Amino acid sequence: MVARRAGCASIVVAALTFAACSPGSASAPKPAQSQPSVLSGTIGKAAYSIEVPVGWNGTLFLYSHGYVAPGSANPAVAAPGSEATTWLVAHHYAIAGSSYSSTGWALEDALKDQVALLDLFDSRIAKPARVIAWGHSLGGIITAGLVQLYPDRFAGAIPMCGVLSGGVASWNTGLDSAYAFRTLLAPGSALKLTAITDPVANLQVAQDAFNRARGTPAGDARLALVAALADLPGWFDPTKPQPGPADFKAQVAAQESWESRVDFAFEFKYRAELEKRAGGNPSWNTGVNYHHQLAISPDAVEVSALYRGAGLNLEADLRTLEAGRRIKADAAAVAYLDRNLSFDGRLSLPVLTMHTTGDGLVIPQNESAYADVVRGAGKQDSLRQTFVHRAGHCAFTPAETLAAVQAMIARLDTGRWDDKALEPAALNATALAQGESYNAIFGFALPAAFVAFEPGPYPRPFPKGSPGP
Repeated sequence: MVARRAGCASIVVAALTFAACSPGSASAPKPAQSQPSVLSGTIGKAAYSIEVPVGWNGTLFLYSHGYVAPGSANPAVAAPGSEATTWLVAHHYAIAGSSYSSTGWALEDALKDQVALLDLFDSRIAKPARVIAWGHSLGGIITAGLVQLYPDRFAGAIPMCGVLSGGVASWNTGLDSAYAFRTLLAPGSALKLTAITDPVANLQVAQDAFNRARGTPAGDARLALVAALADLPGWFDPTKPQPGPADFKAQVAAQESWESRVDFAFEFKYRAELEKRAGGNPSWNTGVNYHHQLAISPDAVEVSALYRGAGLNLEADLRTLEAGRRIKADAAAVAYLDRNLSFDGRLSLPVLTMHTTGDGLVIPQNESAYADVVRGAGKQDSLRQTFVHRAGHCAFTPAETLAAVQAMIARLDTGRWDDKALEPAALNATALAQGESYNAIFGFALPAAFVAFEPGPYPRPFPKGSPGP
């Protein structure tokens, strides 16, 4: 559930080192200009950035950036990278984005700030003929939230690597993993799972326990179980092939990288910022059956094999988890996180999602959770989901991103989904057509990798309206 596009880049680097009109409406007046208009400023505490090209075609792309660590620099971002900016502006699309008024789990601010930016665009530029919401990671949940809460302002949405399980579900899943880690690998330590008073020190306690365990047969087996409860993939480096299905040593090494270099910061440090916002702890594991949670994980076979190899009793560790002291949530904090945000699935406009299959921060099972609520609302015809076979969080090439953009534009222009154009081979052809420089990440040439993929069930789903703990 990280990071703004620049932040997404840093996560992938860490992997190497979580009232628009219909398409047929009349176009907005095109600005009379000879040069692109570039506007920046602030709305309250939020910075914004806007670029309107010469010959603007009336469509605006509103970009939502990802998670920014509490207190970090927070500039406005109007598009995810220079390549996307260049393509959109060259094709006469306007772009805009807000920084949000705060950092951390900033959904409440972000939703208001992005709508305020739309209002400013309407008054300073012109009312767009249509607005397409899009965003990465935390920006993916914001994108989906915008079209759920303000459907009349948008024509379509592209949430990418988004936290589409919703806030309650996502933080509950993180708590399961953190609980298993403390119970099995740091019992009796000062490690806190909730009510964290010193986030930096708390993360260090977790890292110290991790370092003692990693690389030992017993430690690796238990770290694999911790990973399995959050469905972490056994693939970390987007420039290398996925480990084989029986290469459990490589799989657990990748999961350990996700844990220690990415996910632990959220579970043991950034949770403090969330709880401050929510006014208490919004997560719980009361009533959770950890035998069941392991059974539905795609990592269950790996965990069993590593436990056997280490001479450990997996059943005994699961019983330890079942018998451990459980964590209760604060009802008001759950209600806050449910508002910011859970999904009801009642789509009234087209949504196209994109996710990597090897994402260990915002797991691809987020797509299952979202599809389930959309299907439950009877709105499945509005949703299409695409997957890129690659490790990394938001590890899309610019070409893959633009393939999704073009698919959404075609959907809005024609009024229907072209499912043949959304097949992996067709999307890969569209991406490859963008050229060599667009089919790369951080200087690594990567072929387009759209693939047919069906993620398993989300570990701890919590659709909007679900009963609390």
